[in-house]
Amino acid sequence: MVAEVTSYVGAALAVSLPLSLGVAAAGAAAGLGTVFAAAVESIARQPEAAGKIMVNTMIGGALIEAMAIYVLIMFFLLMGRMG
Repeated sequence: MVAEVTSYVGAALAVSLPLSLGVAAAGAAAGLGTVFAAAVESIARQPEAAGKIMVNTMIGGALIEAMAIYVLIMFFLLMGRMG
């Protein structure tokens, strides 16, 4: 009984881990694209505010990347439970 449950958990992890990593990567890419596209458009409209816009853009980009890195860390941590 316990062996069956363990095999089901391993199978579920084997399917869900790569899928969740791909979704997180796609979400981070879309988020970064949106943030930087808005920053470029804002700088084009108001070039004198480029410094403030870039600071906020870099902070937003770092937070988006942090989310992707957290997902990658969870991927590697849970990958050890598949066996």
